[in-house]
Amino acid sequence: MPFNASFAPIDPLSTVTDSAATSVDASDDTTASTGSADCADSTGEGACRPGAARTGTPAPLPLPVLGRDVRVPLVTGGEVPYAALDQAASAPALQRVWDDVAAYAPYYGSVHRGAGHLSQMSTELYEQSRRTVAEFLGCRADDEVVFTRATTDSLNLLASVLPAGTRVFVFETEHHASLLPWRAHDVTVLDAPRSPEQAVAALEEALHGAPRGPKLVCVTGASNVTGEVWPVRELARAAHRHGARLVLDAAQLAPHRPVDLAELEADWVALSGHKLYAPFGAGVLAGRADWLRAAGPYLAGGGASRTVTRGADGGVDVAWHTGPARHEAGSPNVIGAYALASACRALREAGFDRLVAREEELLGRLRRGLAEIPQVRELSLFGPEADRVGVLSFVVDGWNSSHFAAALSAEHGIGVRDGLFCAHPLLRTLLGREQDAPGECGAPDAGAGEQALNAIRVSFGAGTPDEHVDRFLAATRALVRDGARWGYRTEDGRCVPDRGPAAD
Repeated sequence: MPFNASFAPIDPLSTVTDSAATSVDASDDTTASTGSADCADSTGEGACRPGAARTGTPAPLPLPVLGRDVRVPLVTGGEVPYAALDQAASAPALQRVWDDVAAYAPYYGSVHRGAGHLSQMSTELYEQSRRTVAEFLGCRADDEVVFTRATTDSLNLLASVLPAGTRVFVFETEHHASLLPWRAHDVTVLDAPRSPEQAVAALEEALHGAPRGPKLVCVTGASNVTGEVWPVRELARAAHRHGARLVLDAAQLAPHRPVDLAELEADWVALSGHKLYAPFGAGVLAGRADWLRAAGPYLAGGGASRTVTRGADGGVDVAWHTGPARHEAGSPNVIGAYALASACRALREAGFDRLVAREEELLGRLRRGLAEIPQVRELSLFGPEADRVGVLSFVVDGWNSSHFAAALSAEHGIGVRDGLFCAHPLLRTLLGREQDAPGECGAPDAGAGEQALNAIRVSFGAGTPDEHVDRFLAATRALVRDGARWGYRTEDGRCVPDRGPAAD
């Protein structure tokens, strides 16, 4: 059915197209098969290697995503289905989200701005999206949900409203989005812990010695480098024992595990839609309202202002809104908010128990496969038995990581990430003084007096077929055993295929 254009006190998120409404049910028939999905070892070109064992019918995908039928060219000739294994950077849109957005798009109107039918409908849709996200995040009754552009924007918003004299505590292990926004305040950077228990103890010690006054702890829920899950509830309790508050960077946690503010006892949570299968330019800061309401607006402009008058001195006097609108100046991104809410709803309906069980099986397969390759070393803070989401980083003896990632892409149609993953201090701690191996393509430039360091990251999500992980493992084994089949060069700081095969 078309999007419900009759404005009424309905749940706008229920008004989706027939394809959107059936996308979750259809997933029972959407298998992990693309190309050589039923091969334990494949050529990556839709055929099993001679003698390869067949693994039977692939398991169904919990949530279909866009791009699952995309094919990419190989430098060695032919095409293969693209294996998107860089989902910690950006996850593909859920088919459900795309269908919901497409159904709404003809009815788009300005939010909080007009008396017209489509404006009224869009306003209700936007506010219903806020309520859906609040429910997904387990927000308390007096929490506020502010729509932003992404996690980075959310944490910079929070940094802008901190009371004067606030001291911020953050581990060096954080993504730059949660490490850097606090630089205008007094910041204590804690060394990388080697266990969850050590993280809690280090925070307790730092807070115990801190001067009186407002304090904020910022911590990730799951590492964007190692995938390891952090002890958020224990850290929040430690913070509260010392009169501090805690903001959770859930950018990597929320796509993989349920996030409940009340259960985790966190004060705020920040996340990005583009990592939560809703890449339409929206993010969220949700949590306690007092600091948000006490500070001036993050951005000044329409929407944030309630009244604007000329002052007696000839200037302009402004009364700002309270509530989320105070920090949502400008025309709201209703499509981004709706997409994010649609993704939240789809994940809840699919059930995190089911999603986590499949992810753990896929992650186990990935880690076992890499452990069988002696030249591969997985990076870890908390050790091999630590709880993890579907994110893993590693280095390969004898390989420059940029060269290895380029060969995976150009010769096997597999997209991974190489570099320092916007977590430079953490990567330097994990790699120590181990210099990235020389190769045809150089690692990122090192700082003064430092060695060049680099790593490879593979990450996946609810829409990742089993075959993509199997093909990645087969390609990794082949590259380590046989080397690259093509020549590569550095161009604009990136490793790219040269014009011909590798020299014998």
